[in-house]
Amino acid sequence: MTETASSAPPPSSLRRLVPRIFSRAARRDDVDKLLRTVRTHHPKGDLAIIERAYAVADKAHDGQKRQSGEPYITHPLAVAQILAELGLGPKAIAAALLHDTVEDTGYPLDELAADFGDEVAMLVDGVTKLDKVKYGDSAQAETVRKMIVAMSKDIRVLLIKLADRLHNARTWGFVPPHKAAKKATETLEIYAPLAHRLGIQAIKSELEDLSFAVMHPKLYAEIDSLVKQRTPQREQYVQNVIEAVDADLRELRVRGRVMGRPKQLYSVYQKMVVRGREFDDIYDLIGIRILVGTVRDCYAVLGAIHARWTPLPGRFKDYIATPKFNLYQSLHTTVIGPGGRTVEIQIRTNEMHQQAEFGVAAHWKYKERMAGGKADAKAVDADMAWIAHISDWQAETADPGEFLDSLRFEIGAKEVYVFTPKGRVVGLPTGATPVDFAYAVHTEIGHRTMGAKVNGRLVPLESTLQSGDVVEVFTSKNPDAGPSQDWLGFVKSTRARNKIRGWFTKERREEAIEQGKDSIARAMRRQNLPLQRLMNQDSFTEVARGFHYEDVSALYAAVGEGHVSTQSVIEKVTALVSAEETNTGPIDIPVGRSRAPRGGDSGVLVRGAPDILVKLAKCCTPVPGDEIVGFVTRGSGVSVHRGDCTNVRSLKEEPDRLIDVEWAPTTKSVFLVQIQVEALDRSGLLSDVTRVLSEHHVNILSATVSTTNDRLALSKFVFEMGDTVHLDRVLNAVRRIDAVYDVYRVTSS
Repeated sequence: MTETASSAPPPSSLRRLVPRIFSRAARRDDVDKLLRTVRTHHPKGDLAIIERAYAVADKAHDGQKRQSGEPYITHPLAVAQILAELGLGPKAIAAALLHDTVEDTGYPLDELAADFGDEVAMLVDGVTKLDKVKYGDSAQAETVRKMIVAMSKDIRVLLIKLADRLHNARTWGFVPPHKAAKKATETLEIYAPLAHRLGIQAIKSELEDLSFAVMHPKLYAEIDSLVKQRTPQREQYVQNVIEAVDADLRELRVRGRVMGRPKQLYSVYQKMVVRGREFDDIYDLIGIRILVGTVRDCYAVLGAIHARWTPLPGRFKDYIATPKFNLYQSLHTTVIGPGGRTVEIQIRTNEMHQQAEFGVAAHWKYKERMAGGKADAKAVDADMAWIAHISDWQAETADPGEFLDSLRFEIGAKEVYVFTPKGRVVGLPTGATPVDFAYAVHTEIGHRTMGAKVNGRLVPLESTLQSGDVVEVFTSKNPDAGPSQDWLGFVKSTRARNKIRGWFTKERREEAIEQGKDSIARAMRRQNLPLQRLMNQDSFTEVARGFHYEDVSALYAAVGEGHVSTQSVIEKVTALVSAEETNTGPIDIPVGRSRAPRGGDSGVLVRGAPDILVKLAKCCTPVPGDEIVGFVTRGSGVSVHRGDCTNVRSLKEEPDRLIDVEWAPTTKSVFLVQIQVEALDRSGLLSDVTRVLSEHHVNILSATVSTTNDRLALSKFVFEMGDTVHLDRVLNAVRRIDAVYDVYRVTSS
């Protein structure tokens, strides 16, 4: 039953099927209508600036025509009228009249600023920037990014752009069908959802219907015909319902208005084609809206409705107690009305109705609110926190295509509402998890999350949250705690995804720096170069500049990531230091000197006895960096213990058997390490820990696992490591596993 945009009928057929998109502007005296509309919302507003803006725009666009053949000035005038009906102030209306002058005429921005002030110029410049960037396949993504940046500075920029798109949509009939179809697709994906996010139902509904008409004209005409066929019977039925509700209002002594709800054709199409419902089965084809004076009246009327007709289970929604993301408030219920037909009823106050129809433009009279002082400015911030939210994550997303995908998800996603333990409401995308919740509360809480409770019960971090859940997260006190790479597989919110990716990008850089530094140091040791003499900050800074890196850290990172070879860095440092020390001759680089032979590959050298057998004690598993003590055993060479090992106390009773030892690891040295992992018990925990250890090339020799009565899992692992510099990295990786709240090295048995 669906059609593709390529099969769109020719303009003559479109004119017959969808006459709405062939609308033309009316007479020049629409300026008077515009002024009357603005005066209605702003009785004391400066109408002179609107008249001057119209005169300048009319002169600037003189001689320009639209594709419909009309004078171009009819377009900015129609855009201004749409905004005036939304209740915007004189400066925004003036900017709407002038929004195409800078881009399409010879009227420069600095002259506009001199004539109308910086505020109007800023709005016009913001709208102009939205359409300037054209980068091939990424043009749409870049344009939308510009929109968000401009919107974060002043939301009126977006309102002007939405009105501009709406009037253009009304005249798509004069545009070649393939171009109109492309614009309609863009409108359904970006502009209509943005209007919905801002709560501007009036613009959102019309944009959807006009886009639907262009993309699927035959389906549009068919559904329009179906609705009209049922209109007489529907209107009679609706009237009967209205009379019954009016009787209830009189009995309750509640003053209110009851009206039928107009049916949006695109909404019918979505439910018929996308959701597979029959036309006659669509619940809200019969819709009633009740407007009353107070919130208390809303609930009183709801009770009366449910007393008269049986409500359908699961169809009641209280958006007054928990408003939608765009501040929409209303009570929704579906009842079995007269004759057994289902009727959807919306109950709201008059103020809520204005908010539902006109969104941010209705409850936020921009100039008046901003002029009202700090308290009003705070109200603006609280009301439209989503604007700042999108502005934040657009800055975190470098790739335009990825940003556009995130934006489509963000503006189209349905939301669930959960509570913090203190009762604060947090809105999250449908399917969100405790990790999404944690990042919504605060970035650091998200990074350190290690467990969660939902409604008082411990749950896995990937659990799906439902509206009304009370969510509590547990965080690690370890300063090095961080997110798990696995979280990217189940988080739903753009904020959480970007924060997790950002954390790993930063961590990878830090790891690359450490790897680069270690690689250079190891190579110098292998070549018996003087480390302290060569690895000074000044010489490496000079070498970093020679490789075109901004600092030494960037050079280390480049070595760690394999962009620059270790040997080339050593050669340049050696040459640089040699040149600086010409007074003392060339650097003495010993070549071919062999170490004294040692027993085994323990990585420990016994002073005065190079040939003696050396073993690392298993009771304390010392590794390079630990303070160590040597003890001459009977028949087993020298046993090496940590200085703080409990067994060393008894060994000190025989001081003649103590011997000096020092670390001297080689590339073949292998050390035993024992760690303990403490976590909240869950299925799959052991396999996750062993997987992470394996990913870090750890050879596990033994493991012991136990679980306490309060479901705490204690795991001990003994494994071999060749380079213990990476031990901290291994511990951090294990610490990031879900439910793990601590992991540390065990240094005594």
